[in-house]
Amino acid sequence: MAGKGPGVWLVAVTALVAGGMVGAGGAALRTRLTPWQIGDLMPLATAISSDAPRVEIPETTHAFGSIGTGDIGSHRFEVRNVGGGPLTLRRGSSSCTCTVSDFDGAEGDDAATTREVAAGAATEVTVQWKGKPPGGPFRQQVTILTDDPRRPEIVFVVEGTVIPTWQAVPSLMALPRITASATERASTTVYTYGDAEPSVRQIAIDHPQAAQFFSLVTTPLLAEEIAAETNATGGFRIDVDIKPGLPLGPLRQMVTATFTMPQQVTAEIPLEATVGGDLVLAGPGWDSSQQALRLGTVSGRKGFRTRLFLTAKGPHRDQVQPRVVEAVPDVMEVTVGKGTPIGSGAVVRIPIDIVIPVGSRTANHLCSKQAPAGRIVLDTGHPDSPSLSIPICVAIGP
Repeated sequence: MAGKGPGVWLVAVTALVAGGMVGAGGAALRTRLTPWQIGDLMPLATAISSDAPRVEIPETTHAFGSIGTGDIGSHRFEVRNVGGGPLTLRRGSSSCTCTVSDFDGAEGDDAATTREVAAGAATEVTVQWKGKPPGGPFRQQVTILTDDPRRPEIVFVVEGTVIPTWQAVPSLMALPRITASATERASTTVYTYGDAEPSVRQIAIDHPQAAQFFSLVTTPLLAEEIAAETNATGGFRIDVDIKPGLPLGPLRQMVTATFTMPQQVTAEIPLEATVGGDLVLAGPGWDSSQQALRLGTVSGRKGFRTRLFLTAKGPHRDQVQPRVVEAVPDVMEVTVGKGTPIGSGAVVRIPIDIVIPVGSRTANHLCSKQAPAGRIVLDTGHPDSPSLSIPICVAIGP
């Protein structure tokens, strides 16, 4: 009957209160029975004992300023132990030119891998780095590992600017195409960065016939020329005159300048050009940008045949009668045909047949460091370009 039982609202309220108490009691029970896991919130006072070490670092970044290329810089960072127990430091990782020389800075000590710092004491971490070419801003760092639970690692950073000992502008003396019958000039300026003016002792080029085909001259820079280059303190200009008569094709040489400032320094500047003239090559596989014949990999079992054309123009075109002097690989057979006038006769075209016979042995001349280019060397008969060397990029497989 409606008048004898509890009201609907009383039942609902009683159920909610009972459910809340059961839920809270269950949560409390689970809390008491579940152990703390790594990552759980734990009061610091119970996690770290009072006799644990504690790291304190006055500075972790040092602005060094400038350093010369190849020079060694160093800075000492102080590490304090303000905890109640001994602190252990251990060498960690470092960037490519940055190292930890020692932990206490004592002269002559071997670099240690660990170091202990007593409670209330301090030590020093000596960081060294080397200025790397070509120069510019640098940021180097080392990491020290600690047994301080609050700070398991420390990253020390040094930053500044590397000032090069020297730099060449341009860094490559490049002449896209020069004429074998005329004198050409390549130049570069070497700026130096030091306390003394550079004194050039020697200038040379690595060509086997350097005296015949090259003339090298150095000239000190004027004060206003030095001032125009940021941070430069001295310098000189290099002029390379390339004389007529070089073989046609790519020219790649290294110019070396040795000078003192006051230490002895050797600067190397590459020289690149393509020697052209009245003789031009064309045909399948001829790479005009690299001035090389690219045949790729061919089968020695099947053999291979191709044809190049040498075109001669100018007043000496009729004197061009090429003769094979050398062929590499030596299994390659090279035959020069008879020249034929083209059009009005202003140009003579000469066929050059290149054959790798059936059954040729394997060889690798794919124009890499491991497999240098092969070549065909011709005596041309041309008075201004008497020799023509044709690079061949080829590998002979089975």
